[in-house]
Amino acid sequence: MSEFFELWPGGPLFAQAEHFKLGTDCVLLADFANTAGRKRGIDLGCASGAIALLLLQKSQTIHMTGLEINPKAASLAEENMKINSLSERSGIITGDIRKCRELFKTGSFDLVISNPPYFPVGSGKLSPDKERAAARGETECNLLDICAAAAYLLPTGGSFCLVHKPERLSEACCTMSGVGIEPKRLRMVSYKAESAPNLILIEGRRGGKPGLKIEPPLILTNSDGTESEEFKRIYHR
Repeated sequence: MSEFFELWPGGPLFAQAEHFKLGTDCVLLADFANTAGRKRGIDLGCASGAIALLLLQKSQTIHMTGLEINPKAASLAEENMKINSLSERSGIITGDIRKCRELFKTGSFDLVISNPPYFPVGSGKLSPDKERAAARGETECNLLDICAAAAYLLPTGGSFCLVHKPERLSEACCTMSGVGIEPKRLRMVSYKAESAPNLILIEGRRGGKPGLKIEPPLILTNSDGTESEEFKRIYHR
């Protein structure tokens, strides 16, 4: 039986798969995503369903789909939806992001979100464990695969939200633009105000006009190491 815990006191219950641990990047991405007016969202590579679960808590009107290639993680995502009585507002599909054209009609979602593998094959940062490597590295899909899937799944005006590493910012923006998703909003995440960014949050618009808004940086801790007020808000502390 899966082991569930509260994401915050009184919050939704969640169980995580062995190789798909809930990280800060997932939580920050869900907070960054704008769900206003969005009716149907999909998380590409949803793992245990954390982002979908957080967005369903954030918006009472959105329906979330999770697409996950790992059957064990997809099964656990279904459990996470069921135990929180969210099965009617969600759906988990076991499948390959690269084959999304076989699974969905074009323009099926007005919000696409993804916390993708960060490291290219050959970067030397991948685990010898196949499942762990797929979670962290581009062994089963790469940034272009994810952006191309998002472009196919979104109608004109639909939003694509992505979290990634700062060193791949240029590549992420160029790849999004190359498939018809214009980067519209960018936020850098730093551990401390004096630290270099360690994550980037990007929102793009399908068929959008050029014009990128750079938001104030998200600082996770104060200079003394205590949690920042925004971090506490995001984590319901």
